[in-house]
Amino acid sequence: MKKITLMVLFALIANIARAQDQTEKITPTPNYKLATKFSPRNLAKMVHSTKVSPHWLENGNRFWYQYKTTEGSNYYIVDADKKTKKKLFDNAKMAKWLTEITKDPYDAKHLPRFNFEFVDNDTAIRFKITSNEEVEVVEEEKQTKNTDTTQTDSLKSKKEIKKAPKMEKKKYYLEYKLGANGLTILENEKDKKEPWKKWANVAPDSTVVLYSKNHNLYWMDKENFLKIVKNPKDTTVVEHQWTTDGVRYYGYGGSDKEESNPTKPTDTTKKEAISGYWSHNSKKFIFKRNDSRHIKDLWVINSVAKGRPTLETYKYHMAGEPEFYKSKLLIFDIASKDITTVQTDSTTQQTLAVYSHKYKKNDKSEHKPRLLLSKKDKIYFSSVSRDRKKLDIHVADINTGEVKTLIEDHFNTFVDKKDIVLLNNESEILHWSERDGWAHFYLYDASGKLKNQVTTGEFHVENFLGIDENTRQIFFTATGVNKDEDPYYEHLYKVNLNGSGLKCLNEGDYNTEIDLSASNQYFVSNYSRVNTVPKSELRNSNGSVILNLEEADLSQLMASGYKFPEPFKVKAADGITDLYGVIYKPFDFDETKTYPILEYVYPGPQTEAVNKSFSVSMHNTDRMAQVGFIVITVGNRGGHPSRSKWYHTYGYGNLRDYGLEDKKYVAEQLADQYSYIDIDKVGIYGHSGGGFMSTAAMLVYPDFFKVAVSSAGNHDNTIYNSWWSETHHGIKEVKGKGDNISFKYDIDKNQSLARNLKGKLMLVTGDIDNNVHPASTIRVADALIKANKRFDFMIMPGQRHGFSYMYEYFFWLKADYFSKHLLGVEVTDTDIKEINIDIPRKR
Repeated sequence: MKKITLMVLFALIANIARAQDQTEKITPTPNYKLATKFSPRNLAKMVHSTKVSPHWLENGNRFWYQYKTTEGSNYYIVDADKKTKKKLFDNAKMAKWLTEITKDPYDAKHLPRFNFEFVDNDTAIRFKITSNEEVEVVEEEKQTKNTDTTQTDSLKSKKEIKKAPKMEKKKYYLEYKLGANGLTILENEKDKKEPWKKWANVAPDSTVVLYSKNHNLYWMDKENFLKIVKNPKDTTVVEHQWTTDGVRYYGYGGSDKEESNPTKPTDTTKKEAISGYWSHNSKKFIFKRNDSRHIKDLWVINSVAKGRPTLETYKYHMAGEPEFYKSKLLIFDIASKDITTVQTDSTTQQTLAVYSHKYKKNDKSEHKPRLLLSKKDKIYFSSVSRDRKKLDIHVADINTGEVKTLIEDHFNTFVDKKDIVLLNNESEILHWSERDGWAHFYLYDASGKLKNQVTTGEFHVENFLGIDENTRQIFFTATGVNKDEDPYYEHLYKVNLNGSGLKCLNEGDYNTEIDLSASNQYFVSNYSRVNTVPKSELRNSNGSVILNLEEADLSQLMASGYKFPEPFKVKAADGITDLYGVIYKPFDFDETKTYPILEYVYPGPQTEAVNKSFSVSMHNTDRMAQVGFIVITVGNRGGHPSRSKWYHTYGYGNLRDYGLEDKKYVAEQLADQYSYIDIDKVGIYGHSGGGFMSTAAMLVYPDFFKVAVSSAGNHDNTIYNSWWSETHHGIKEVKGKGDNISFKYDIDKNQSLARNLKGKLMLVTGDIDNNVHPASTIRVADALIKANKRFDFMIMPGQRHGFSYMYEYFFWLKADYFSKHLLGVEVTDTDIKEINIDIPRKR
């Protein structure tokens, strides 16, 4: 009897303890007010400039920049050599001058945003201001064949009586000489329209102009082009047709954009642009002619178009389709009018790309045509095989089209590529490659013989920024060099071309954004983390700080109750690989409550949805947390390219499921560390690849992930574009009899697991998404219906891939869905009051 009594007593105590434990775990109430407070519109009032974007001047190591704080915008000019930073002008005086000229009121804190042009050897600035004064539009006189001036004047006077004058806001073109005591009005005419800029490809020496018309190549000389510049309707202009075999989807420039019904007849007289590469001496023009006639069409229907719904038709190559784009490089000789074909293998499915010249950032020339990389008679270009496993770098003779292969990079997964760099009067080639498992630079001679590996080690070289030819040092950005910090933090380095002397030029446990001067002597370093105030400084090529430029003004943001998110590091599901993420909490966080956890996901492989620096753009993640969730973003094996090649290609051959195990394991680890995370309430959401991943998570781990909102997801990659899915998942080249080659593509689709759904899923797509076609989402919906599953489905009418102006509506759609199914509170109001509050009232 005593034993039974004790057992009952112990059970009673256990039940009381459980009850107390349950009362301690209080789920938060949705806080829509707090989420509204940190909307993008409201954040723009509290957060202004967070980095310095230098505009380097042509003369000396000088630049100007604009920086905005809660006190308004200031404009500065920096002389790195003199270590000085000065205001370009006195704001109060500028406001006075502008007010006097335009008759519009300005003050020192409320100047317009300027876009300056430095002139007169960088001693003066010119800019444009639009006033509120309305003036009559002065239209150009139209040419007429009627020689009866009396009749013309009579008709003109009648027209003037019938039609009111067209008005526009007056524009002022002003000049300010640095240090002067006033502005000079240059002219008060309206903007001069220069329609020729849309179609004219002017040679570097300006002697000839190329353009496209009715899919063929045309040209005119300088004399006739100047006639068009002066009068676009001049009927005496002489044009010359160079090609005659151009057709739509296999032409020489022009537009092959999608067409809508009702279709209009093609304008065969319209001049359109032709894009190509000029030789530096203007004697040759290289054009890549693409044949996409055999690529199948795809369609979307715009149901909310004006009038009748419209059908849009466009070319779209899907993964695994046997057809492929056919390209060849053509050399146009300007003097002889001969056309030479670069000798590439036309029977191989491959992608060709021409390497181009990079202009220096302080080159302010108005005329900067696209030039070949080489200044000599050479065309450097690359070819990438259809399966993306083979990258070859070639050089072609610009006169004969003969080709020599210089460098070969072959891999069993896909090959990433960056631009090559020509050094030492083009006697050397700097090549970026991941051939040893990490991204590094390799130095070759002009014949393609490897001289040495320039960088080496377990880190990732990101971008080449510059070279000092005298010291033979290169400047570049890299990640993962310092093993004591987040491997995604990017820094600037220099190294000798022989591989010695590697040095970091802006050390610190921060992510940095670099802007190197054209002289390579100085650079602006913007640095921050998600949990620090962004700062900007000027350093020299040895890494010494020259000037502290700016510190972001977050005073209003912090006063509003904002709190920085927290970076974290955990292990992947293999227990070995380090993963890096960020955790976002509600700003009214209460550790006595238990919060559902949401994972915002993008699986990669070209990037991971994990912020490394503070920016306003990351705050839609912050904002979702304010509703009442713990929101996390974290990488996964197979995600970001800025780590090892192994990490980047982990998902190769398993593009649907490769990141899911890590996402699940990370949430479990965090729940073990933090008692305020409710691991029984896990939600997941993402867009595009994240839409694909979030739905897959619900179907692969249906007992773990309880709620998902998946938008614009490429759920069925067999109908997604071939580049992304064939590259990152892989496509197999199959050799048949003789020279017959085919390609086999097989990938798991989300709809194949529809029967597994247990939780709550919302699918969302734009109905005219011409990137990830809405059919990808609709096929999942079809499979769920056939599996007799309840789910939610939303169409965003008239929206492309990014949802455009409907994105704010979509945010609250997500908030409502997670609030209902994870917080237990359903919002039933018809109006989304939070959007209405955020819309400014019209006066």
